[in-house]
Amino acid sequence: MSALILKVDSVRLAFEDRKILQDVHITCRQGEVIGLLGRNGCGKSSLLRIIYGTLNASYKYVSIDDLFIHKGYHKNRIAYLPQHSYLPDSLKIKNLAKMLVDENFWDEFIDLTIYKVNCHKTTGQLSGGELRQLEMLMIIHSKADFILLDEPFTHISPIQADEFKPVIRACAKRKGIIITDHQYYNILEVSDKVILLKDGVTKHITNNDELVTYGYLSGK
Repeated sequence: MSALILKVDSVRLAFEDRKILQDVHITCRQGEVIGLLGRNGCGKSSLLRIIYGTLNASYKYVSIDDLFIHKGYHKNRIAYLPQHSYLPDSLKIKNLAKMLVDENFWDEFIDLTIYKVNCHKTTGQLSGGELRQLEMLMIIHSKADFILLDEPFTHISPIQADEFKPVIRACAKRKGIIITDHQYYNILEVSDKVILLKDGVTKHITNNDELVTYGYLSGK
């Protein structure tokens, strides 16, 4: 069976007279990790929310295998990890996992050490780093064909980040992933392709030196 393809094109977004997004094009295949980089406030999170369907754009074209997708979350086609915690703090992790994790990946999920250690706790009993890891793991083990990760490395330690990267790569064998984080070095390490969002326009990076050329990284 051929890999599904998520296409995002012609996204336009403006707040009052300020243009945030104006010429956006991203293609993500199942089996691929797309890294999305850009300065704070450039519209990365807004773009992910538009793809997911929780933010309205002036115009957008989002499709999976050329079938237009109005709301990415409809029928669990696309899953989204926001920057903020999305889990209620009164429920046990094991109960939340049963609601969010795809049964096809259940055995794989419950074999993860962080789940084994914390499954009987509630979200309110976890540290910020533990909660962030479990939120990420539930999202990438969900039924969705495509995963959007917004600042997944925030609030976790470098050691935890290094442990999580192979999980992202393993997940990408069966899903398409678009990931953004201000810790650009983590994005460069885990991604197959990198896209820079600058002045509302997507720049498809073929060489990391272009990140210096476009002014995202210092050349020093």
